[in-house]
Order: sequence, then C-alpha cells, then structure tokens
Amino acid sequence: MEVLTYDDRSLTELDHVRLARLVRSRSPHDGPRSECPIDAMLDTAQLVSSREVAPDMVTMYSHVELTDDATGRRYRLTVCDLSDSDPQAGFVSALSPVGAAVLGLRVGDFARWRLPNGKEAAARVTERLFQPEDCGDYTS
Repeated sequence: MEVLTYDDRSLTELDHVRLARLVRSRSPHDGPRSECPIDAMLDTAQLVSSREVAPDMVTMYSHVELTDDATGRRYRLTVCDLSDSDPQAGFVSALSPVGAAVLGLRVGDFARWRLPNGKEAAARVTERLFQPEDCGDYTS
C-alpha cells in the first residue's frame, strides 16, 4: 500500500495560490507554521494548469469518498477554504490534517493523517464525486 508524501503531490496553480493565501492569513492561534503539512506541499508540489488537471485528482472543493481499509467505513468530504469549513457537514479545511492529507491525491491513493488526540488515521480515496475543474470552473 503506497502512501504519497507531500513531495509527491500535484496542485493546480489556482489551488497553490489559494493555499499560499490561507497559510499567510493564519493567526498565531492556529498553531506553529512548522506543524502544517500544507507548507511542505506548497514548496514541493508539481503545479498543473486547472484546465489540464487529471479528472480523478482531489482539488479544492472536490467532493470525494474515502474508505478506511481497516474497517471498511466509507465517508464523504469536501476539501475547502478555512472560511467554508464545517466538519460536521463534511466540509474540511485544506489546513486540517485530513484536508491536507487528501489534497492532491488521486482516486486509489492512500491518505494518512494525525487526529487531534494524537492517533493516526488513514483511508483510501475511493471515488471523486465532483471536481470543479471537471465542470469548467477554473477560477473560483
């Protein structure tokens, strides 16, 4: 089972700009910058045009289904901007551990992240239900 590191990710150019803005706007109360995996992703991700993104890649505002390989539990989430996050409704910030873990992955890739209680969680991206770029939305 392959787990991609943040060095192996691709981001759309638009998502790179969005994430850089999010990182710059974080307050000191959001935790030390060194603890955010998005910083590493911004430095090392391969950038692709929004018009050329793979249709199975997780981008900002993509709706995806994840499956926990250990339990078989399936759940859906949308990776979004911090201002749009509502974890109870499945909207998770790209700065959250799970949001950062799945962003830039493709269907079939395995994500691993640390929960607030320190335990590790993992799931496979099993389906991309919606991707803005797939519908021609390259700018929002």
